Amino acid sequence: MSILKNVFCEANRPGELRIPPGLVMALIDIESGFNRYAVSNAGAVGLMQVMPFWPENLGMRRHQLVRAPENIRMGCAIFRAYLRRENSNVARALARYNGSVGQRWYSDKVINQWSRWNGADDLGRQGERHAEVNPAGR
Repeated sequence: MSILKNVFCEANRPGELRIPPGLVMALIDIESGFNRYAVSNAGAVGLMQVMPFWPENLGMRRHQLVRAPENIRMGCAIFRAYLRRENSNVARALARYNGSVGQRWYSDKVINQWSRWNGADDLGRQGERHAEVNPAGR
């Protein structure tokens, strides 16, 4: 299954807070450059750079960190928790995700990248009309 398909499914997980798929794609782009085997200096692993303590907290296993579907599931669950904690403030939730609370450099970087993935936000919305601003100005 493609990364975009996994992102779409996790971003729209039934019964959970919806996350714009383009935002998740931007997060992956910034975090790992789409390298599912990426490991940060801090020890974060996979597409969404999930720290190794998270799988057990989410009812999953550590070896799943390098599997795209499971890593995306974990990353989205973590980001949702931060969105709830920050009352849906995307910039503050992104800063928590990255560990840069109180700073804007990371959240600004992801939000800027999100504009490149905004088409992913409209996937699965056939027949719906939206009055959304196109960040790219097209």
